[in-house]
Amino acid sequence: MRHLLLSLFTLFAFNIKAQTFKNPESLFDPTPYGFSHASSVTAPGEFVYISGQSGGLGKEHLLSNDFREQTQVALQNIVTVLDSYNLKPQNVMKITILIVDHSQEKLKIWNEEINKVWKNKPFPASTLIPVPRLAIDGMLIEVDAVAFKAKK
Repeated sequence: MRHLLLSLFTLFAFNIKAQTFKNPESLFDPTPYGFSHASSVTAPGEFVYISGQSGGLGKEHLLSNDFREQTQVALQNIVTVLDSYNLKPQNVMKITILIVDHSQEKLKIWNEEINKVWKNKPFPASTLIPVPRLAIDGMLIEVDAVAFKAKK
C-alpha cells in the first residue's frame, strides 16, 4: 500500500511540478487545434527523442492512400515508442508534424485524431510544416516527438 501511495504521489507531483503547459491569455486559444503554445520541464529526468514516425503500418511499412489512416498509424507508432519507455502521450512535450500537400481538410483530420490520443490533454507544443513530399513515395504524414521521463 505504501508503494502504491508513493507511486501515486510521485505521478501527481510530476504532473503538477515537472511539466508545465502554457497558453498565455494574450494569445489565441490553441487547444481546438491540438497543441499548447509552450511546454517546459523543471524536474530531473530523461528526454526521449522520437524520430519521425510515418503512417506506414508494421515492419512492412504498408502505406494506405488514406490520409486519416496514415495519421492514425503515425500516432499509434508514437504511442508504441512511448510505451517502450513506459510513457504516455501526456509525457510528450513537443511534436513536429509534416503533412504532404497540407489543406484545411487534412488539418481537420489531424485535429480529430490527435484528440483521440491526447484524451486528457494538455496538448504538447507543436509545429506543423506543409511539405511537397516525404522520404518515401506515398507517405502523407510524419510526426516526431520529444517526451520527458522524470527520474524516480
